Amino acid sequence: MTAPVTFTLAGVLRGARKGLPILTGLLPFALVTGITSQGAGLSLAEATLMSAVVYAGASQLVALAIWTHPPSLIAVTFAAFVVNLRLALMGPVLSPWLDRMRGWKLWSSLFFMTDQSWAMSVAEMNGGRRDAGFLFGTGFSMWLMWVSGTAIGFLVGARIRPPPGHPLFFAALAAFVAILAGMWRGRQDLLPWLVAAAASSLAARLLPGTFWYIVIGAVAGSTVGAWRDARRA
Repeated sequence: MTAPVTFTLAGVLRGARKGLPILTGLLPFALVTGITSQGAGLSLAEATLMSAVVYAGASQLVALAIWTHPPSLIAVTFAAFVVNLRLALMGPVLSPWLDRMRGWKLWSSLFFMTDQSWAMSVAEMNGGRRDAGFLFGTGFSMWLMWVSGTAIGFLVGARIRPPPGHPLFFAALAAFVAILAGMWRGRQDLLPWLVAAAASSLAARLLPGTFWYIVIGAVAGSTVGAWRDARRA
């Protein structure tokens, strides 16, 4: 008989402890987000609140890259939505845990879920462990680091004021490369990835100064991937 899924303080603490090594790699990313927020004209309170509420590094950097004064809320929101669509595919993988959670335990765990906490929780679940507090613990510890790191980065940016194109801002591209590397399943992914790259590059040239290259690349790559899977089926 399968043991029931639980949500305990011990599981939360285990998740927070297991997530400690990741915080070291997360801090530079948070610092760059804070520096970028300062360069985009946000205040310290606005930058910190953005990290606390949005809590999505890649989406925040995309939003800041197209930030204007005043900002186009529709454009920024839609760009962040497109980048975060992957989370809609990640959540169902943890359904053996999530389907047995209710109320604040479920919604807070989903809010704090990141690529890293999701991957660690999948490994935990596949290892036969049944304490869903692990997902909350890993995500919450990373959230604390993210918010505080963004605030520190903002203060650093206000002092050093790096110019556009500074190597610090490579973190946004590096984040997407890291996400892609973890999603690579083999040669079968090569065609949709190449199509997505070609479509987004072409769109960036034809529609300069907009974020549509993100949408066009995502739609093109997803369409080819769906066609590939349907053909195999």
